[in-house]
Amino acid sequence: MEHAMLERREEAARLETAELRSLARSLEELYSHATTGRADIVAQLLEVIDDEDRRAVVSLGDDRALCVPVLGAVDRALLTPGANVALRDSARAPTLLDVLPARDAAWASPLVSESPSVTYADVAGCEQQKRELPEAIELPLTHPELFASAGIDPPRGVLLHGPPGTGKTMLARAMAHHVSSSSSGARASATFIAVSGSELVHCHGGEGPRMVRDLFRTARARAPAVVFFDEVDAIALSRADSDSAADREVHRILIELLAQMDGFDQSASVSVIMATNRDPDELDAALLRPGRVDRKVEFTLPGRKDKRLMYAKCTSGMSLGDGVDYLDHLAARDDGMSAAEVDAVCREAGMCAVRARRSVVTREDFQEGYRKVAANVVRGADQFYFYS
Repeated sequence: MEHAMLERREEAARLETAELRSLARSLEELYSHATTGRADIVAQLLEVIDDEDRRAVVSLGDDRALCVPVLGAVDRALLTPGANVALRDSARAPTLLDVLPARDAAWASPLVSESPSVTYADVAGCEQQKRELPEAIELPLTHPELFASAGIDPPRGVLLHGPPGTGKTMLARAMAHHVSSSSSGARASATFIAVSGSELVHCHGGEGPRMVRDLFRTARARAPAVVFFDEVDAIALSRADSDSAADREVHRILIELLAQMDGFDQSASVSVIMATNRDPDELDAALLRPGRVDRKVEFTLPGRKDKRLMYAKCTSGMSLGDGVDYLDHLAARDDGMSAAEVDAVCREAGMCAVRARRSVVTREDFQEGYRKVAANVVRGADQFYFYS
């Protein structure tokens, strides 16, 4: 009898020791996490496969699934399929550190613009682009029956490309204003969702692909919708052989973007616009194939006619003195200035008048404004750079 009691006590002590060791390991891991900063990777929990050993299967968002140990301090009740979890990528193997707060598509609300204030009238010049972009984006959203009756699929994605400052982002926002207004057509107003490629790249590890998934989920929930990726080259340059952690993360974001563009059908009424300052040939070929990007709209540096329209638009609210014809002279210069630089010339001319405590902007102010802007723009061999 006494011997059996001693055995039971020994077994209880052994179990208690095992629990204390497990707790010590958990505290050690927790301390290690606290002293090494935030999690390395954000993943999605697929299932818990072993309650006793505390192991789980997670998805990294790029068709990879891993079986990882779960930190002892993590609440088992929170480990539900579909939950977003934080992993630490240690030398041995990734470890599940924590369950992140439940988030839904509402995260994207700051990116959703009900109606951007820019209108087509605010975009001087770019007449050809003003025709091409609405044809590819507006018509499928406002009059899908035209494509159905013709028996063709509308363009799914559009790439806006050209040098910086030529109006790509501004025209995209003007188009968004048009499709977001109730007067845009027969269908309900469209939702405009904008995100920068650089924002996705600078996310925590694993967060970028998840943001892309949530962004498209938001677009489908609020359809008809337009998703605008500015600076798409940040995530879509041709894939190199580099195996750095940063390059792998960018690759995962691109893979998720490709999967999402393939994953929604035409009936979802979701269109994608991308903008880049890079040559399209520098972007990943998989992104540009028909079915993902069906239309490319090029933005070139403005010619004389467009520049005159831009000068007129930029000075429409200014008090101009004599010599307004000088704007014709500026527009006629073969200087390769972009629309943004034309706007900068006008603003700098206005600042010259302000510094002189004058309410009228003179010819001399425009001369000085032009000189300052031209001096701050990098050109080669004393010539303005032309995009090719």
